[in-house]
Formats: sequence, structure tokens, C-alpha cells
Amino acid sequence: MITSESPYLIGETAFHHQGEIEYLKKLILAAADLELDAIKFHLLFDVGDYFVQGHPAFETLKAWTFSAAEWQELFNLANDKQLDIIALCNDVASLEWINKECKTPVKAIELHATGINDIFLLNEAACFSNTVILGVGGSTLDQLDFAINLLKNQNKNDIFLMYGFQNYPTDYKDINFRKINLIQNLFGLPVGYADHTDPKDANNELITVSAILKGVNVLEKHFTLDVEQKRIDSQAAVSLERMKKIKELSEIMYLANGKGGLGMSDAEKKYGNIGPMKKAIVARKKIPANKIIALEDLAYKRTSESSYLSQNHIELLIGSKSINDIDKDEIISYTKVEYKFNIAEINQFFNNK
Repeated sequence: MITSESPYLIGETAFHHQGEIEYLKKLILAAADLELDAIKFHLLFDVGDYFVQGHPAFETLKAWTFSAAEWQELFNLANDKQLDIIALCNDVASLEWINKECKTPVKAIELHATGINDIFLLNEAACFSNTVILGVGGSTLDQLDFAINLLKNQNKNDIFLMYGFQNYPTDYKDINFRKINLIQNLFGLPVGYADHTDPKDANNELITVSAILKGVNVLEKHFTLDVEQKRIDSQAAVSLERMKKIKELSEIMYLANGKGGLGMSDAEKKYGNIGPMKKAIVARKKIPANKIIALEDLAYKRTSESSYLSQNHIELLIGSKSINDIDKDEIISYTKVEYKFNIAEINQFFNNK
């Protein structure tokens, strides 16, 4: 399973290489320099298993495909650079190669949203030994349910959902981050976010890392060597400088988001320290020994010392007897009173005028 204990940034290459293996090698080296966690490749061995013969993009995509030997070389380079490999397989042949012939560790395979219910892809994906990612953009709940159940029925439970879609570019108003938690709760699976907002948008980095506030730790982003060069998927590809900024912001956002839960950090406990920070219960005036303490004898004030008595313990002090004299502004504690359990009359705490 992809880690959930730290920010995990995937550099998406798709077909941005346009069939130029040296360009893709440069993207791999750039991802390593940026210290990304993973790089994602789109594999396609049999274009006829992806496009119908007469599709306008058939011949173009066919010219952009790499051989198994070329992919092995690229995978080796990524592995040498300590990048996790995410292989998005568009056809059964490339999936079979991953499962049976690839000699390099692959962190995860992904099925694109375009084939989320392709049972031939799903059946082969179920044989993969590590994480299966399902691209869920533009998919209905019943389509997600179909894919997840098909995998689980074949004992494939290491499933990860990747939220987000490419709309060349995607308008941030169409992202709907709130849907992420709904999907998490419905399927009980981890969800990542693949951002495709306009790289020209000044808020691109902020939009990308905002998904972390929804409990996401895995982010995916297209990146390019040159934003001025028009290549496939340039509409969503950010510069190396902006990718570096996204990595930095993701780490900051992840730490700021915390681990959840109602427990307090050491810093918050310090902020809640009674006395120096929160007001402590003190004597409003001098309280002589053996006096039954009343509400008017007490006050809340900030002090230089800490008190272990919480502010809401005041009702437990009412009716107790002072053991010794208590000076004005002195912190009240149970060591200074003869405590006897009483059911407090709470009406005295409220202004009934």
C-alpha cells in the first residue's frame, strides 16, 4: 500500500514525451532532482486494444509507444534514481508485461478512468502483487462499486482510488474537494488527488495542496521541462520550479493538518496551561481559616504559576471549608480546603435578572 504517513507526490508524465525516449529520461532525472516520491508512466503496447482502428489519434499514439525493452530501460533508470514507479496500463498487453516480465519493482499499477469497468484490464490487474490504483474521475458510484467488487472478489484488496480528472485544463470550480471524503466513507478505501488545474493560474500550487486538508496525503501532478513548449498535456503541466513549490507546500500543509483526533499536542497543552495562560481560580479577597467558601469569595485571574484545578471545578469548591488563611489572589487548590462532596446548587452561577 502507498504510505499514508507522509506527503507522497507523484510526477505524472503521461504521453508528454510524445515518443521521445530521451525526453522522458530527462523527466525522470528532473523528478529525481525534485526529490519526488514517485513517477508515473502511461504504458501502451497494443494501440488496437485502446483505440478503434479509424480513430483520428490512432497513428499518432502508435508512433509514441515504446517497446518492452525501452520501458525496461526507463524503469531501471527511475529505480536507480530511487523513484517509486507507478505504471498506468492502457491495455492488457502492458499489464501482462508488468505481471510476468518486468524486472524492476513497480509500486503500483493504475487503471485509467477511461477503462475503469474494462473487465479484461480488471482481471489482469487483480493478479498484480502490489497496489492497484483506480482513476475515478468522471465515474459514477455504481461504476466504482463494479470495479472495486470485481477486484475484491479475486482477493485483491490493496486498492487505492485516485480522484481528479483532466479537462485541458480542469476549472478549479469543478473539482469538488468535499466529494473526496464521501468516496472515502462509502468505499472505505484511501483516496489520492490528481490535480489538472491551469498551470497559468496564480493559485495553482494552493489548489493542488488543498486536498491535503481533506485527509489526502497522495498528490499527483503533471510536470514539464519547458512550459513554453507545447506538448500533449501541457494544459495541466507545471514547471519544475512550481513542482518544487508544490512539494514544499504539501509538506507544510500535511504537518499543519495534523493526525486528526481530539487529543492535544504539547503546544496546545501549553496554550491551555491554567494560570499562565487560562485564568486560574483564585481568592477574590482574603479568605480566613475555617470559612465556608462561597461564590463571591472566588475569582478567575491569570497568574504566573500553574494550577491543576480546571476552571469548571469551581462548583466543587463552593461549600468547602478553608483550612488556613488564603490571601487575596492566591491560587485555590484542594490542599487549601477541607473538601466534602456536595451536590452543587448550580443556579447561583447564572444571572437570573
